[in-house]
Amino acid sequence: MSFSEDFLFNEDLHPIDIVETLAAEHDWEFDRVTDDQIAMAVEGQWRTYSLTLAWSASDETLRLICTFEMEPPDARVPAIYDVLNRCNDMVWNGAFTWWAEQKLMVWRYGLCLAGGQMASSEQINRLIAGAVNASERFYPAFQMAAWGEKTPVDAMKVAMAEPYGRC
Repeated sequence: MSFSEDFLFNEDLHPIDIVETLAAEHDWEFDRVTDDQIAMAVEGQWRTYSLTLAWSASDETLRLICTFEMEPPDARVPAIYDVLNRCNDMVWNGAFTWWAEQKLMVWRYGLCLAGGQMASSEQINRLIAGAVNASERFYPAFQMAAWGEKTPVDAMKVAMAEPYGRC
């Protein structure tokens, strides 16, 4: 029986329960903040990313926020916004935003499960992998814009290309 088939027999399964099981299976550090929220640390190539997934029953959406710290010099913040917009033009399943007060780069995504739908473990695993992959892909561009004093166009040249095909 597959991992997702185990969940099919429990109609009362909460989306955050699935996330918690995945976090344990991947051996990620996690904390079940509330019944509707979990926080995790996922190790990437460039850094450790902080992920929070929260279930909103009112709009039936599983929200994911993946953050990493950045402290660009004030003079480079306009370049960060420019690179952020260029990154968002290259992705379809989420978006970056800059939280200036917290000095965090944020990847956000919401999985709508309207009508009583249930997310599969595969969907949630892909959601988390997509957040980490986007952060890994564009982290060098953000760094080049903030610290390498590159133009946004030049900074984007270091963004790793999205892979095509299968291994």
